[in-house]
Amino acid sequence: MSIKHGMILAAGLGKRMQPLTLKTPKPLLEINNLTLLERAINLLISHGVQEISINVHYLPDQIQKFINKKRYQVRITISNEEDLLLDTGGGVLKGSQNFGDSPFFVINPDTVWSKLYLEELKTLEEIYFKGNKPTLLLVNKKLSIDPSFKGDFNLNNEKISKDDENQFIFTGLQITNRSVLINEKTEVFSMNKVWNKLIKDKKLLGLESNQKFYHLNTFDMYKKIINLNLID
Repeated sequence: MSIKHGMILAAGLGKRMQPLTLKTPKPLLEINNLTLLERAINLLISHGVQEISINVHYLPDQIQKFINKKRYQVRITISNEEDLLLDTGGGVLKGSQNFGDSPFFVINPDTVWSKLYLEELKTLEEIYFKGNKPTLLLVNKKLSIDPSFKGDFNLNNEKISKDDENQFIFTGLQITNRSVLINEKTEVFSMNKVWNKLIKDKKLLGLESNQKFYHLNTFDMYKKIINLNLID
């Protein structure tokens, strides 16, 4: 069984990437002539995803124009949050409303995704179906080119915990389903709220990524990454 649905979180403001994002939404910034959004889409399509939802808020017309121009051979829909930014959890809940009960990938294009992650997507999927629980792709913070990350979680035998000191960073890729989201009472909420409840109930699983972690969160980090001449 393979997952056929994916959600891309592209509604952020990208304020820390200014001046690059003053006239361009962050997902359309390029690394090695590929936009961050394109990298996320390509990864999902290469895995076999057939339907993708992309949420938008800041400069949404540019993202819609980009999608129309590319003419991807999968169904791509836009979940518009132009009037109200729903945060990560609220954005995923709205954007996945056509996915029914099917599990789906959620991917953040802030990470520089490439085909090197394909095998890890397959393993992430295997873990999800084995445990039938939301599953996150994590990376040891030692593999991050950004030393400022404090760590989000710990990981032990595929079980995720959150402690006073945490060794692993969330890469921005997960598999989840709407059943863990639909009971939220507020329209605007973070995935962290959902994860905290899942951790408390021992229902959040994880996979450790072995890839070097490149994540664009500031203008300085963007300059650092483009100077590395990454090979995809």
